Amino acid sequence: MHLKEFQERARSTDQTRRANTDSDPKTPTRHEVVPLLGLVGEVGGLLGEYKKRLRDGETHRSFPEEVAEELGDILWYVANVADKFGLDLEAIAADNLRKVSDRWLRPEGRRRLYDEELPVSQRLPRRFEYRFEERLVEGASKVVMVDLLRGVDTGNPLTDNAYDDDGYRFHDVMHLAFAALLGWSPVLRKLLRNPAHKVIENRTPAEVDDAEDGGRGQVVEEAIVAAAYVYASEHGFLYGIEAIDWQLLRHIQKMTGKLEVGDRSTWEWNDTLLRGFAVWRDLRDHSGGTVVGDLERGTIEFRR
Repeated sequence: MHLKEFQERARSTDQTRRANTDSDPKTPTRHEVVPLLGLVGEVGGLLGEYKKRLRDGETHRSFPEEVAEELGDILWYVANVADKFGLDLEAIAADNLRKVSDRWLRPEGRRRLYDEELPVSQRLPRRFEYRFEERLVEGASKVVMVDLLRGVDTGNPLTDNAYDDDGYRFHDVMHLAFAALLGWSPVLRKLLRNPAHKVIENRTPAEVDDAEDGGRGQVVEEAIVAAAYVYASEHGFLYGIEAIDWQLLRHIQKMTGKLEVGDRSTWEWNDTLLRGFAVWRDLRDHSGGTVVGDLERGTIEFRR
C-alpha cells in the first residue's frame, strides 16, 4: 500500500472532521486537537509496552503484536494530522528521507573543488602547512599563523579578544579546515590575496569573486565559526562527540544557501566541524603547532 492510499483511507474513518471551515486558524479546534492528543497518547502506549517488556522480559510474549498495533495507530494519527493541515503524507515521507540521507550518508563520488576550472593562480593552494605560534607582539602575547611553505606570516596576530583564556585565538584553523575539507573559505582567500605576499589572485569573472569571496561571504564564514565555537564550548569542545546538533547544521546550511558551498550536505558540515575542532583542541592543548592540509585528498591534521 502506498502512503497516499493510506492517507485517503484513513481520512474516511476520521470521526472528527472539520465542522467549520471559516473558523479562525489561530484558534485550536476539536478536529485538530483530537488527533494531536491521540498521537501523543499512542506514543505513550508504545512506551508502555516497552516498559512491560523491560519488566517481564521474554514472558511478555505478545510484545511484537502490541508494538505493531501501537505503530499502526501512530501511523493513522500521523496521516490524520497531516490531513488536518493540508499536508501530503507521501511528500512528507520523501522530504524526510532526503533530510536524513543528507544528514547521515557520506556523499558518493569525488568531492568537487569550486575553483578547479580556474587558472592555477586563482585556486586555493592544494596543499598547505601553517605553524601556529605564540609571539610577543606590541607587548601582548598573540598567535601568529606562519605559512611554512612560503616562509611568511599569514593574517593578523590574534588574541582571544576575551577576558578569559578560551583558545579562540586559534580559530583560523577552522578556515583551514573549511578549505581542506569543503574546498571553500572566503576568509582564507582574503588572507592569501594580501598584497604583501600575494599567493592567489581574485577569481574571475569579477561578479563571481564579489558574490563568493566578498565581504558577505567572509562574514558568513566568520559567523559559522563563531556559532560553532559557542556550541563546541558547551559540549566539551566536541571531544568524543560524533554527531553535532541538527539545529546548528541546518542553520549553517541556511546561512550558506546562496553561496557555492550551499551544495554541501549536513553530513559534510558535521564531518568538517568535528575534524576541524579536533585539530583546534590539539593547538589549544599544545599552545600551538603545525596544521597540514590537502584539498585534493580532503585531509587536515595536527603536528607538534
